Amino acid sequence: MRRHLSAQDLEFTVEPRDEAALFKWCLASMLFGHRISQAIAARTWRVLVEHGCDTPQALAGCRHAALVRMLGEGGYRRYDESTARRLSLLGRTLIDDYGGRILGIADAADDRADFERRLLAFKGVGPVTLRIFMREAGPAVFGAD
Repeated sequence: MRRHLSAQDLEFTVEPRDEAALFKWCLASMLFGHRISQAIAARTWRVLVEHGCDTPQALAGCRHAALVRMLGEGGYRRYDESTARRLSLLGRTLIDDYGGRILGIADAADDRADFERRLLAFKGVGPVTLRIFMREAGPAVFGAD
């Protein structure tokens, strides 16, 4: 069985209610959720973080061409145009609807199931991305199940 990469593999940890780490893991989950190698997704995540695109505000404010360029730099070429749009929209939706915070989604949600439904409403978040994200974010947001 293939081992799944974790936040620790990306050299950070997702601690309870740690907004910065939750967003970084959300960004990683969006990349890992596509049919692309984990190594390329991890490298691309590092490129985005090195370029300062590790907050909703920075991601939403990044020009589309710059996001596509960063995705390509990481080797994430197959879905670069659509992923750039989705990442930009992720940042913008978090800002517009949830105060620019992953925890804003939790604050607006009635419970964990509602939180997951809200995440699935983001363009580009399907069951695989949700499962990847919740693997580490679930305990950080809702405590141990």
